[in-house]
Amino acid sequence: MKSLLSALLAVATAGATPVADHLGLQFWSLRHDFETSVSKGLDETKALGFTLVETAGTYGLTPAEFRDQLTAHGLKAVAAHIPYERLKNDLPAVIAEAKTLGVEYIVTPWLPQPEFDAAAARTVAADFNAWGSAIQAAGMKFAFHPHGYEFLPIPGGNGDTPFDLLVSLTKPGVVSFEMDVFWVAHAGVDPAKLLARYPDRWTLLHVKDLRKGGEIGVGTRSAPAEDHVAVGTGQLDWSSILKAAKAIGVEYYFIEDETAAPLQNIPVSVRYLQTFKY
Repeated sequence: MKSLLSALLAVATAGATPVADHLGLQFWSLRHDFETSVSKGLDETKALGFTLVETAGTYGLTPAEFRDQLTAHGLKAVAAHIPYERLKNDLPAVIAEAKTLGVEYIVTPWLPQPEFDAAAARTVAADFNAWGSAIQAAGMKFAFHPHGYEFLPIPGGNGDTPFDLLVSLTKPGVVSFEMDVFWVAHAGVDPAKLLARYPDRWTLLHVKDLRKGGEIGVGTRSAPAEDHVAVGTGQLDWSSILKAAKAIGVEYYFIEDETAAPLQNIPVSVRYLQTFKY
């Protein structure tokens, strides 16, 4: 049976969409199935038509075992989410794991700081510069995935945010960023404008939508489960977002489905992405 992504790739060759040949799945989308069985999660990923993926752990397998499973299922990991604490505690082991997986990007998706203020941003920036340099020397790239709370204005900071400070203190070409469109919008920031504001820093993008009527402008670390909806069914302006992403050269797009029914909603998101023409 022809996969959803096969259809998407067909229109991509006609110049219809900027994401099709760089569209992957973030495995967090199917985390409950992966926790039950790695083979089940990989089978579902393949059945959905994906070939590119972003990992979120190896679910009890060694990196080599997980890579072999990916290969057996015709999947290629291009990015890996690695916790901040692991990078801080054993960077050489993280680099070795990423090299075994064969990824291009090591991405840290979460910060342990209870409050991400200007002081925390300076500490994190120093870590990122050091890690990014080591990862670059190993032939890979480093990126950070914000979750919304980084966009709250710094008190007395003339409207600047800890994220602005983090960008200014990290080295272009050494530290890049993965935009999660949901969390940016949830914090009350326009994703398209933020992409344009830092055009040389965004290299990866999580494609996910926010329910119409869902609260924005709060910058919290969490949102109600019902606020996560299939791409194209929510309140986000995908035409502006994807045009901005294309304009600055985002390398990979990952569907990260945090809805209650990912196997039903991921195909809806893929079909919606076929509607964009440039």
